[in-house]
Amino acid sequence: MSSENLPQTPEQQGRKPRVAVVFGGRSSEHAISVVTAGAVLRSIDRSKYEVLPIGITTDGRWALTADEPSRMAIADRKLPNVDQLAESEEGAVVLSVDPANREVVYTEPGAVPKALGEVDVVFPVLHGPYGEDGTLQGLLELAGVPYVGSGVLASAVGQDKDYMKRVFTSFGLNVGPYVTIRPREWADPEAARGKILDFAAEHGWPLFIKPARAGSSIGITKVDDASALDAAVAEAQRHDPKIIVEALLRGREIECGVLELQDGPRASAPAEIPPVSSHDFYDFEAKYIDSASGIVPAPLTPEQTAEVQRLAIEAFEAASCEGLVRADFFLTEDGTFVINEINTMPGFTPISMYPRMWQESGVEYPELVDLLIQAALRRSTGLR
Repeated sequence: MSSENLPQTPEQQGRKPRVAVVFGGRSSEHAISVVTAGAVLRSIDRSKYEVLPIGITTDGRWALTADEPSRMAIADRKLPNVDQLAESEEGAVVLSVDPANREVVYTEPGAVPKALGEVDVVFPVLHGPYGEDGTLQGLLELAGVPYVGSGVLASAVGQDKDYMKRVFTSFGLNVGPYVTIRPREWADPEAARGKILDFAAEHGWPLFIKPARAGSSIGITKVDDASALDAAVAEAQRHDPKIIVEALLRGREIECGVLELQDGPRASAPAEIPPVSSHDFYDFEAKYIDSASGIVPAPLTPEQTAEVQRLAIEAFEAASCEGLVRADFFLTEDGTFVINEINTMPGFTPISMYPRMWQESGVEYPELVDLLIQAALRRSTGLR
């Protein structure tokens, strides 16, 4: 594509860059995405950027939403959703897939389409499938619109715990024991169940049964014996037909944030997730409803801190990530760090660990949002 067909920069047009904050989505992490969007919208520097909030409903409609962060919080243990924020029950936002035209249009049945202006960068705060997994990133690549965070491949790898672990293993990172059960294997339920029982016989109980492509600890069950296995599998499959089974790793849960700056990725001060007495493990309610707090910075030796920071950056590079990542590890009883997973769009709520780790590292939330937008504006779309 010739340079004369490229969209003009905001500076050439004499305006501020326009940031579309896209949130909600079709995954089971819809509500947390809305909460994250509220925090981002609250913190974007409006003197520096124009902002366009776009919510995706649970059935996939792109809706024009109110720019009201106060309505996007968890209140009285009730989770927000895009339908509550949408300006219309039928109106839809349409993004052109023509790289020479970044115009966003709003349509309603029986009405003349309304141009909302060009979008210069998208800040996608979607979690889980149909947003964090490379699908939205692919759409934005087709549209030629820069966006915050990792590209198609890294987003897909970061969403799929099976292939994520395969990538990490190929790069020499320590990964805990696991086994994956793919959808077609359930054609023979006894054989699939036997595969899990064989894994348990080798690695012992308890096991963690997880959706392979979900986050926020949704759909995860800790199983202490075979009697609870079927219910745990059914719960995981409510969120993903592909499941992953992991052995218990005894040790401390350590997290570390990675942020891509102009001179390369940097690691934050790490955090520790202590055992939660009111929960069997660090599940969804512990994270978001009961506001279980991590320890920042993690009480590690200087050598351990340096090691987990090094490994977090290695994981970031191994999966070809961009922008930001939260890397989660176990520090086992023998002093070894084992990587559990990465999150290419980690929780960004006020209580989330990623912004807290960077705050401890000297980067306040509004600056963190700005750094991510600036990094996205610097990057081109397409092969890079």
